[in-house]
Amino acid sequence: MTQVRSLVVDHALTREGWKTPAALEIDESGIITAIGSLPRPGALSLRLRGYAIPGMPNLHSHAFQRALSGRTERAGPAGDSFWTWRERMYGLAGQIGPEDLETIAHALYVEMLEAGMTSVAEFHYVHHDRDGAPYADRAELSRRIAAAAQQAGIDLLLLPVLYQRGGFGQPAKPTQRRFIHEKLDDFLALLTAIERIPGVRLGVAPHSLRAVEGDALIALVRSISADMPIHIHVAEQLAEVEQCLSTLGKRPIQHLLDDVGLDPRWCLIHATHADPGEISGIAGRRAIVGLCPSTEANLGDGLFDARRFWGLGGRFGVGSDSHATVSSAEELRWLEYGQRLLHRERNVLASSGGLGQSLWLSAVEGGAAAVGRSQAGIAVGALADLVVLEPDHPRLLDHGEDTLLDAFVFGSADRGIAQVIAGGRHVVKDGRHVDRDRAFAAYRRTMKRLLSA
Repeated sequence: MTQVRSLVVDHALTREGWKTPAALEIDESGIITAIGSLPRPGALSLRLRGYAIPGMPNLHSHAFQRALSGRTERAGPAGDSFWTWRERMYGLAGQIGPEDLETIAHALYVEMLEAGMTSVAEFHYVHHDRDGAPYADRAELSRRIAAAAQQAGIDLLLLPVLYQRGGFGQPAKPTQRRFIHEKLDDFLALLTAIERIPGVRLGVAPHSLRAVEGDALIALVRSISADMPIHIHVAEQLAEVEQCLSTLGKRPIQHLLDDVGLDPRWCLIHATHADPGEISGIAGRRAIVGLCPSTEANLGDGLFDARRFWGLGGRFGVGSDSHATVSSAEELRWLEYGQRLLHRERNVLASSGGLGQSLWLSAVEGGAAAVGRSQAGIAVGALADLVVLEPDHPRLLDHGEDTLLDAFVFGSADRGIAQVIAGGRHVVKDGRHVDRDRAFAAYRRTMKRLLSA
């Protein structure tokens, strides 16, 4: 991967709007230090043709689940649901070894970069060996995720998951043994081990209210630094809401608001079945909602009331979650389309200007906060994460600054991504990741072996 220190692009969507042309200076750590119209005198600048937009943070990923894509679209004799899909997922989680995980994650992160996703929050909960025993290096699988991200060139926020039980008042199942830390101290020891991995940025992820003891959740939040990101699955399924009401006497998000204390470092994944009061509470606390429309549709979760949340100034980002598909544009497209189906209107989430651009920039801003970055977009002080769209792509042809992102998001123009700069490194050239062939050759070998087992 080529490290870029000076970059000139025909058009760039900055915080102040489109800049034509745009010249960026980038330091050795991949941070934008200056944006102008002309390159620094004497600089050897990379020159790219097209329209540069900010890279999209992917705020929710379970990397190993990429291996399930397209393999669960069969209903059983008693029907199918999130809960039956989950059993298939547990079966996969029980098979993979450390090298398998690294190979699958590497190929996935290559896919993400080709799709314009330049950072990822990895919600990582496969911690132990196949028999449930810790590895000699308890951070073994976390190291594999970190290595995959480094090879692909994607910015990683690693979110080790605290998973203690099988449900409200239920012990863990044998199929969950690779996830479980019954004692919080054992989980905190894992965090300490992960902190020693070079280059890893760390957050935490209590899996869900159903999977974490209440006292342990409070203790975990109190034990970490005040600026560490916290992600949690919440209110994804109606059954979870009903179980929480029965056990805690409150809906899940209301419990987090009242008894745990949401603040801007929290990212609530899905929040599908939030009621109006909970939506108002999330927006008021400036917590982020992590929406994964392709997975939420694939699993039959339901639809978050994004229009209400938008109206309250709520912050959001998007993730590909189970990776049934991997596409920045598709997540945003189905976010809006879901609202159109829910409200039977068009352009439900539109504010001013083009809807595609508004959705993209909002998701970039909320996603950057969720992955622990204080700066977002193409701006001085932010990571040099740029996605360059090819203006001659058939779906983008003759679109200019006003409609380009409308065409990209709503016109299925994913293949219009020509170049990607991630953290100042040129990782995608002419639509292909520089390590694509190696990554997918290894992935094919791994999948062939796993499927024949």
